[in-house]
Amino acid sequence: MRAAVERRCVLTGLAALSAVGCSPRAELRPAAPARLSDEAIDLADLEARNGGRLGFVVQDAATGRKLVWRGDERFVYCSTFKMYLAAATLLRVQAGQERLDRRIPITAGDMINHAPVTEPAVGVSLTVEQLMKGAVEVSDNPAANLLLKAMGGPSAMQIFYRGIGDDSTRSDRFEPEMNRLDGDKDTILPNQSVANLQRLFLDPASPLTAASRALLLQWMTDTPTGQNRLRAGTPANWRVAHKTGTGGYGPTNDIGLLYPPNGQPVIVAAYYHAARATSDDANAAVIAEATRRALKALGRD
Repeated sequence: MRAAVERRCVLTGLAALSAVGCSPRAELRPAAPARLSDEAIDLADLEARNGGRLGFVVQDAATGRKLVWRGDERFVYCSTFKMYLAAATLLRVQAGQERLDRRIPITAGDMINHAPVTEPAVGVSLTVEQLMKGAVEVSDNPAANLLLKAMGGPSAMQIFYRGIGDDSTRSDRFEPEMNRLDGDKDTILPNQSVANLQRLFLDPASPLTAASRALLLQWMTDTPTGQNRLRAGTPANWRVAHKTGTGGYGPTNDIGLLYPPNGQPVIVAAYYHAARATSDDANAAVIAEATRRALKALGRD
């Protein structure tokens, strides 16, 4: 019964902004990580050596084993949300509330920083499918804002999260404001992100159809971004379907599914709030090293 209610909420709630519910507020603060256990991964040395705070959760879909570091702390998710935005839009397509081929005009007023797909299209239009592809593959910011506006804004995005059983993720602002640290606004828990990925891509009762999952995973696989993050920590013969996010002042994120040549994937959510003074390459190396360690600990290296 609960699964059925959640699916109805996902498919119909995005247009009903009056139904938005707010989760209890939680302060964004560097709490101590969970007590170490055989299901924890100790990444304290990475934090000590590089500075900042790392939220990292990895789950082996084959065994269910999960390794956690700071899994229940809040992190700004930055552009990793664009993968979830595309999933929410695909649910609207499935429900008949949106069409992949609907064209949306692109105007100069839509333009903000990082618009590799939408800026060349100013004065014409792009389809919803093209906007999703641009948002996921190359993290186009105006594309994300146009899709978010089409579904009803950040409040509708929060309804999507609640509809897939996520009671904690916050959706409050558009790009680029959502990248700015402001309490718990636009934040996510690494544990919840892994649960969301499992729900959308691996759960037999996923609200996404097989066709929607395949389309989204293809964009996540084809993305050229973040080659030195999750990809760099994963064996070369594995397929990596992921979405990066970068805050420009330290936050360096990457989430996705790591597919070995045979067998079930490994789900990973990495949210690293690095020190402002560190370089992009150094931040990415932290995520890559954490990924290598986790796969080795799981016996999947």
